[in-house]
Amino acid sequence: MICNSLDQVRENIDRIHTTPMGADRILKNLKLTDTDPVAFCKAQILSPNCRIYKDGKNFYCEINGIKITVNSFSYTIITAHKM
Repeated sequence: MICNSLDQVRENIDRIHTTPMGADRILKNLKLTDTDPVAFCKAQILSPNCRIYKDGKNFYCEINGIKITVNSFSYTIITAHKM
């Protein structure tokens, strides 16, 4: 299922977004400044080293000690945090 999840997320990369609260949460959790949190997360997801899998209603994208949670129906980034 990892390959299917990987393909599904990357094929829908343009649909990935977050809410204003989600953006604030991502910036805080990852200690990012002057960064577009959605663009940052998309770049991580598109990296060939990103491990993507689905568990329940969410996709999980893990790379460089970061875990990004994306809703599999709406493609909303729920959160991102350091592992």
